[in-house]
Amino acid sequence: MSKGKRLMELIVAVNRKRRFTVKELANEFNVSTRTILRDLQELSELGVPLYSEVGPHGGYRLLQERLLPPIAFTEREAAAVFFAVQALRHYSSLPFETETSAALNKFYNYMPEDVRDRIDQMRDRVDFITPARQAQSPHLSILLDAAIRQVVLLVDYASKHKRGKREIQPIGIFTQEGLWYCLAYCFLSQSFRVFRCDRIDSALPSETPPQDLQHIHLGSKEELFRPEGDSVYLYAELSREGVEACEAEPWSVSLLHVRNDSTGRLEGYVASKDIPFFASYFIGLGKKGTVREPKELRTAIRQLLSEMMVHYGDEDEEDAGT
Repeated sequence: MSKGKRLMELIVAVNRKRRFTVKELANEFNVSTRTILRDLQELSELGVPLYSEVGPHGGYRLLQERLLPPIAFTEREAAAVFFAVQALRHYSSLPFETETSAALNKFYNYMPEDVRDRIDQMRDRVDFITPARQAQSPHLSILLDAAIRQVVLLVDYASKHKRGKREIQPIGIFTQEGLWYCLAYCFLSQSFRVFRCDRIDSALPSETPPQDLQHIHLGSKEELFRPEGDSVYLYAELSREGVEACEAEPWSVSLLHVRNDSTGRLEGYVASKDIPFFASYFIGLGKKGTVREPKELRTAIRQLLSEMMVHYGDEDEEDAGT
């Protein structure tokens, strides 16, 4: 067996065993213990996280971080992975920021020079634009890991109105318009909530037993936010521009219906308590959207417009008198 092939198989073996002795590996690969020691030294230099333990029961063990065996990529596959990572470069925070940068450097540095030149040319002609955000979300990895392992976290969260501690069980994290959000079960409100990740100041494991939420994931989040209790029927016509605006809103997924001509409508039941929110939203939408129902929402829009007229009307009169 060639040395290169042995090193590749050795990576697979140490990942499988996790704990082993030099003699065990020497017997398995039918080589001397001196050869295995040299091979392990080379693996360590390549980045395999090995730890030696001394004593009568000593040996080697693999640290928590595993190293995957070599994978062969075609040039186009490697370029595709490179651009998948490049798509995230404008985000101020990522779940695996250090690892993402390391992976990108590995792909780039080990490519042939002509392939790197081609990627440099393509990189200046393809981009994935996201809104520039200064908000930092340093706990993305913790939130994602808790969602995978079904762990309850104690977080210090600053909402629009107050700051406080609460226990949440994350379902997953997602990004929208350059900001990161965490869908989670909130033990304080005993319901599912969406939290702005940049407003989470700390996130620590809690001793509270988790709920059985394995069947719930980000793909089913629309089902979680169907209004309960007092609700009203919403129907609004949308122009093409209105459809494009609503497509950028996470809450519109279950309400938005797009026609073949790219116009559309918002239709479905919404919570009555959210009428002030929708009144402000449709005022911002302007002529791109027209609310037909409910009457309560149309009344709230008119009331808000009247208040705005008074607010700006007073300023105009004062300016005219000076």
